[in-house]
Amino acid sequence: MFKKSFFHHHDELENSSRSDTTAAIQPQSASGGCFLGFNKCFEMGSIVSTDQRREEPSISKLNHKVLDLERQVQKHKELQFTYKKRMERTQDYLKHCLQIAQENGFLDLIIQNNDPPPSPPGRNPTLQHHSELVALVDTANRNGWYIAPHEIELHEKIGEGSTANIYRGTWRGSDVAVKCINPHFFTSNDKAVTFFAQEIETLAKQRHRFVLQLTGACFDPPNRAWFVTELLTMTLEEWLHGPGGRPKQPMTTRRPGPVPSLGLRLARALEIAQAMQYLHEQRPKVIHRDLKPSNIFLDNDLHVRVGDFGHARFLRDEEMALSGDTGTYVYMAPEVIKCEAYNEKCDVYSFGIIMNELITTEYPYIQIHYGPAQIAMEVVEGNLRPRLVEDKNNNIIIREVIDLICQSWNGDPSKRPSFTTITSLLKKIIVIQNTMMESTNTINPNLM
Repeated sequence: MFKKSFFHHHDELENSSRSDTTAAIQPQSASGGCFLGFNKCFEMGSIVSTDQRREEPSISKLNHKVLDLERQVQKHKELQFTYKKRMERTQDYLKHCLQIAQENGFLDLIIQNNDPPPSPPGRNPTLQHHSELVALVDTANRNGWYIAPHEIELHEKIGEGSTANIYRGTWRGSDVAVKCINPHFFTSNDKAVTFFAQEIETLAKQRHRFVLQLTGACFDPPNRAWFVTELLTMTLEEWLHGPGGRPKQPMTTRRPGPVPSLGLRLARALEIAQAMQYLHEQRPKVIHRDLKPSNIFLDNDLHVRVGDFGHARFLRDEEMALSGDTGTYVYMAPEVIKCEAYNEKCDVYSFGIIMNELITTEYPYIQIHYGPAQIAMEVVEGNLRPRLVEDKNNNIIIREVIDLICQSWNGDPSKRPSFTTITSLLKKIIVIQNTMMESTNTINPNLM
């Protein structure tokens, strides 16, 4: 009995000791301590390895997203650069338009968005005592071309522009053209008297058979600021295309009859070149700056008169004019469109466009549906030029003329010929033309 109790007690102690030892090495619960058992450690090792395997595709996706974002950022940078360049070009064009509006007195109307105020009656003391006007009146009186207002009788209006209207008039029994500057031009523009005096001064100095002659002038702004010139009722534009101006539809024509012969058209080109040679060889030289068919007039014998010197400027040798205040987009040189400094070669570019118009007998860019501003942008950025005539018969005259046209409208002003060179080349072309007409009839009759 004693032996059985002893062994039973011994077994209990051994079991108790074994239980304590087992308890000592068992992991504590998460809430009961900070150590983990070996089994739990093995479990954690297995969990970490699984997470790494799961993260690998996630990292790959993130890398793809990063690459996509980088591509989008690069695309946005490129678009931003493109928009910036376009904005710069647009700002240049808007600057040009603003200067035109300011020069011609339109800016106040745009801002106020109302009709022009009525012209004040009587004389304007401020304008009458303007130093440039006083000097001009003195010059006119000394040289005999001052005309008193009561000497001029105005009749019907025969033309109109942004700053002036042209009337048929009578002066001392002779028919004359009277260009009347709008009164609002003086009341809304601080530089109006300067521009008025400059145009009169330019006209008064010209003595060439193909340049419009000034008969006299009346100086009584704002209500009576008048130029009096010889009466010419037809422009080069009307002679070439018919009345009504540039058509809205490309294939529309307003000519009542056949186009003038090639010989007549070449003769008009030569006369324009001779007039411009005369202006450019004066000292200081005269830059027209707005040469276009509507500013070139024809007399009864179809001889030209280069007129409308409202944008003309005097330019001394090697001098470059400031830009941005003149010209018509379709005939305007790229350097003028870009508001860069320019010289007399801007007139050569305009002549190149006009000469091509004379040869093709179509308005510049009439085959494309572009507005003036878009044409200007394409001329500067894409070297857009009017369509040339097709030389189907390998005509030497047409080849020579096309070559001269392309030289004249070259994008680089330094590569454009002078009007002295142009005049010489046109004379040779006309001699060849006349010789061929006399000896053979090989030239395409559609061009004659």
